[in-house]
Amino acid sequence: MSYPIPDLPAGQWLAHELEVERSRFLAWVCHAPEPAAFEALLTEARRQHPGASHHCSAFIAGPPGEQQAIGFSDDGEPGGTAGRPMYQVLEGSGLGQVGCVVTRYFGGTKLGTGGLARAYAQAVAQALETLPTRSFTPRESRRLAVAFAGEAEARHWLEGREVPIEAVDYGAEGVILTVGWPQGEAVDITPLSARLKGDVRLLDHS
Repeated sequence: MSYPIPDLPAGQWLAHELEVERSRFLAWVCHAPEPAAFEALLTEARRQHPGASHHCSAFIAGPPGEQQAIGFSDDGEPGGTAGRPMYQVLEGSGLGQVGCVVTRYFGGTKLGTGGLARAYAQAVAQALETLPTRSFTPRESRRLAVAFAGEAEARHWLEGREVPIEAVDYGAEGVILTVGWPQGEAVDITPLSARLKGDVRLLDHS
């Protein structure tokens, strides 16, 4: 099943600033297909703002609803006032593979636990409003064997289904196309088989 992810290159992020009672909340959002991508963003935030009061964070390094590759941190703020509210915004957005850091500069006025939670959540929510996204489809490799004469037709059929070709191997009896089939979707090559008069085989069976 496809889901939205941040449309940001590796090593780049979207930034947004929110001011509440003279405290500055700098939100950073990145594409985080794995925890390491989020960790790189956190390291960069700390490097660019060494004098900030806190660098709170949250990430989902997987599909929406991911339960393993997730995390959040209050980084010294009162427990439950930063990382968890940030994570809840990410979780509620329906996005996958997303990480965020909110860097705070204390403005001299205490916001209280409720005020902190609202500010951190708002900083992330506002950043997500302008975040570019794209659809991501998890895929698994499957192999199709076709005759030399059927390769062009097979490529055309796969292109029409938006199934990428990951590798091509030529042998004495024909061509093996390794393709990225949508994960969890049954591999139905019946239409292609009809076009090629049965001269196509699925080499990997679930």
